[in-house]
Amino acid sequence: MSAVRRARSRIAPLAASAAVAALVLSACSSGGTSGGGGDTNFVAGGNGVDTVKRGERAEAPELSGATIDGKQLTTADYKGKVLVVNVWGSWCPPCRAEAKNFQTVYTDLKDQGVQFVGINTRDTSTTPAKAFEKEFGVTYPSLYDPTGKQMLRFGKGTLNPQAIPSTLVIDRDGKIAARALTPLGEDTLRDMIEPVLAEK
Repeated sequence: MSAVRRARSRIAPLAASAAVAALVLSACSSGGTSGGGGDTNFVAGGNGVDTVKRGERAEAPELSGATIDGKQLTTADYKGKVLVVNVWGSWCPPCRAEAKNFQTVYTDLKDQGVQFVGINTRDTSTTPAKAFEKEFGVTYPSLYDPTGKQMLRFGKGTLNPQAIPSTLVIDRDGKIAARALTPLGEDTLRDMIEPVLAEK
């Protein structure tokens, strides 16, 4: 075997491994690792929701930028409300499965001081994201975040989003109260929000 052919035989498996790794990293996942890379003080729930007691919660970062509709949004405008942040992609089957649940709960709770904000990620343009929102009747805003920069604003050691989909509940003081790294049914989503909403 020539040196060139030997080199090619070694490169081929490496290229294949890199391609598989890229697919794994870009794949839509229905779960993720618990924890946030540090002492998050969270309690893992049997329903896939991690929660943190009031007084032990980490500050959530401000999320800001253009929405998929081209408007400007900052979560700082929602201080004093319970904020639900959902990371999604139009290409992600679990995101599609949970979308109607999110819209239903948002419609029910928006007049009680609850605001939903999506983070649309890994869509290469806003066109499929807009089609997703139209298909599922989503009326709350979503930041357009194709490269995942918004997710990186969550610090290490917090209940940060680590999967697609991920959902966070941020309390009225702007602190992360709960996180789910799995697609959510309507009942589980309500169970995640309502204890935080009930806090005075």
